Amino acid sequence: MNCNPKYLYIAPIFLFFSFIQLLPAAEPDQNKLKSETESYLPAPSENRRKMPGARFRKVVTQAVAQRAEHDSIALQEMNIYQSIFDDSSDDLMENHPADDIYHHIWTRERLNPYAIPIDSMPDSVRIFCKDFVAPVHSGIITSHFGPRRYRYHFGTDLRVKVGDSIRCSFDGKVRIIDYERRGYGHYVVIRHNNGLETVYAHLSKTLVEHNQTLKAGQVLGLGGNTGRSTGPHLHYEIRYLGNAINPVHMVDFAQNKMHEDSYLITRNTTFYYNSHLKELRSAKYYTVRRGDTLGRIAQRNGTSINRICRLNNISRKKTIRPGQRLRVR
Repeated sequence: MNCNPKYLYIAPIFLFFSFIQLLPAAEPDQNKLKSETESYLPAPSENRRKMPGARFRKVVTQAVAQRAEHDSIALQEMNIYQSIFDDSSDDLMENHPADDIYHHIWTRERLNPYAIPIDSMPDSVRIFCKDFVAPVHSGIITSHFGPRRYRYHFGTDLRVKVGDSIRCSFDGKVRIIDYERRGYGHYVVIRHNNGLETVYAHLSKTLVEHNQTLKAGQVLGLGGNTGRSTGPHLHYEIRYLGNAINPVHMVDFAQNKMHEDSYLITRNTTFYYNSHLKELRSAKYYTVRRGDTLGRIAQRNGTSINRICRLNNISRKKTIRPGQRLRVR
């Protein structure tokens, strides 16, 4: 069979570039690649009518060099990303506990950045709590979870002395270390591997760093009286997706242990306070002025004296004073 001589030049080019595309993206050795390429090329003394010439040799060598440069850059980028991924101090979402549950949100700016209302919470979620360690050893509750006069108290206060060790409840990672002069004082927020977050407030000193990984029972700070506090205590919160859980429903503080090895979070029972919370958020308050009476205040705010008395737990004969704050709705 007769063959047009020009195809003798085209076929080797096609086969060589097909071979190049199949090469794996491994760390290149340019000298080795060039040596291997030379084995496929004809010696200068050979018949140039039957084999590729000098121009082909130049094109192939350039192609190999470009492939080597491309592979080198790709390998460098891969190593850079791998080093970042392996760095436990960074903020990449792959390093954070329960990241899929929290929709890849990891920030030190706010206690509850998730914006998930209780009404949008899952119907039920089981949390495993076998490795629990009590935050303090006293076990004495000084203030319970629940409503205060104008706000809601989302934690349980536990008696401590200034300087007492405060311990991490579960394995996890430090998300927030901050200070609020009129609130939590020095406080730490930990996100745990089981999906919970815990808050430790009014500390005299924090002993951990942001993004630090902690084990259950590890000391994270010292008890104190900082922030809005009337005496040394630990304000302790347990949260799931930013919404608070009454700690006594999970923890037997007198025995310093969980009630069970797991806890079933349900929208209706765990967050039983939701309706009261909505009521508090819609509440309206009035500051008493000189010359005000309950009747005048009721008329001005479109309500009744009986309702004002019921909302503020006072009688109709109660003396009100300028500057006093009354709930009117």
